[in-house]
Amino acid sequence: MGIRDLPILSIVIFMPLLGSLPLFFVKKERVEFIRGWALFVTILTFFTSLSLYFNFDQNSANFQFQERISWIHELGISYHVGIDGISLWLLLLTTFLGPITVLCSWSAIMERVRDYMICLLILETGILGVFSSLDLFLFYVFWESQLIPMYLLIGIWGSQNRIYAALKFVIYTMAGSLMMLVAIMYLYFYHKNQAGFFSMNLLDLYNLNIPYSIQLILFIAFFLAFAFKVPMFPFHTWLPDAHVEAPTAGSVILAGILLKMGTYGFLRFNIPMFTEASINLAPFMYILAVTGIIYGALVSMVQPDLKKLVAYSSVSHLGFVMLGIFAFTVQGIQGGILQMVNHGLSTGALFLIVGILYERRHTRLIAHFGGLSRVIPRFAAIFMIVTLSSIGLPGLNGFVGEFLIILGTFISSNPYSTIAAIIAASGVIFAAVYMLWMFQRVMFGVVTHEENRYIKDLNLREFAYLIPVLLFIIWIGIYPATFLRPMEGSVKGIVVTVEKKMGKGNSIVFAVDKRITGDWR
Repeated sequence: MGIRDLPILSIVIFMPLLGSLPLFFVKKERVEFIRGWALFVTILTFFTSLSLYFNFDQNSANFQFQERISWIHELGISYHVGIDGISLWLLLLTTFLGPITVLCSWSAIMERVRDYMICLLILETGILGVFSSLDLFLFYVFWESQLIPMYLLIGIWGSQNRIYAALKFVIYTMAGSLMMLVAIMYLYFYHKNQAGFFSMNLLDLYNLNIPYSIQLILFIAFFLAFAFKVPMFPFHTWLPDAHVEAPTAGSVILAGILLKMGTYGFLRFNIPMFTEASINLAPFMYILAVTGIIYGALVSMVQPDLKKLVAYSSVSHLGFVMLGIFAFTVQGIQGGILQMVNHGLSTGALFLIVGILYERRHTRLIAHFGGLSRVIPRFAAIFMIVTLSSIGLPGLNGFVGEFLIILGTFISSNPYSTIAAIIAASGVIFAAVYMLWMFQRVMFGVVTHEENRYIKDLNLREFAYLIPVLLFIIWIGIYPATFLRPMEGSVKGIVVTVEKKMGKGNSIVFAVDKRITGDWR
């Protein structure tokens, strides 16, 4: 029996959930066993997920490892999962960060450890389900299910204003999700009218012939759900509060994975289903993306709090992702997907580093640090590499993603793409300013506070979860082909779909609808 004869994708999705069940029957006092069990389950999930990569057909643009079982037959709803080159890396990123979130919580979480680990494991299953669902009803169930454990992680184990941040996170996310639910129901009945039967199957919905006016409305409904999740400017205001108040693992999950659910949604739903609307609205997406890049960088510069600085940098970095996606070029979309992974590694590592400092000094204010490279040199070396990767230094992961995005946007046929690429490139400069200035104030100079003289350097556990992240940061920077090849077929499939639906032959020509701009270009 080969790996493809097994429901391997379902095994990966539900392994964390199943692994959480025994913890309900373990006494809460057995803290070390609970931590060890959670670590074992997440490591096992990661190594199991690697079989998806090793058995993935890199030459295919189709969904692979598909599993489909009728769920609610009368309503045309099924349990239907599968992955392609786009979702493969996001799924692997999720399983990779799973053990890291457990390890970084080892000494940081001392109360209600059993409940905390249960929330982490359930959350991982919800996220894996989002990246694997090929049924819209199933997708929505997974999309909403991850809200509950994330709400609990922030609301119970967060900082002083954790209740406010948790409520804000849920309200903002659910507000956008309700609009998406309305759009899903419309598509459900529209498919019945056009095809003669009810279906929530994404592959069936891809074949719908939707008039432009309806596409525009549905695009906006899905846009609101995904824009809040990314979050795009100006829908980002929940993010700094959630990051600052969340425990370290919560911030790593938010930055590393949850935000990618929004960018993934645009690639999986908006562009394939509402292609004409996506292309005609691309200039407006450029405006929001570029504004987010510059705004996030400028606001990061003036932050006195390390965690809030990293949080606002996410708004800037994900602006690059959105720019690449809506360039509708192979280079731009590949760069956008790779940058999703890069952001999960680099920004996730930054939150880990901030968490390590907070554990030692119980403060995140930049002014309370200074001269730490003299006291904790191993920590300083890793911090420096992560900082340089975040600003896109050649040879590290951030450079590859940003270069492909800017290149893909620059060569796009959109008449506004050149100016968008030029403005976005300036965001790289701003990133260097706020990241290097922050690093200089924290790590260099004289030791400014007496407490800083007694900070301990990294221990073995901290090395254990930081070194793997560094390896991938360097690997992607030196040899990105490993990560670009599996997604190439799926990305080309998106570009070809856009070309076919617009009837523009072999090149994409952007027609800006006069209903939007008052003119044809």
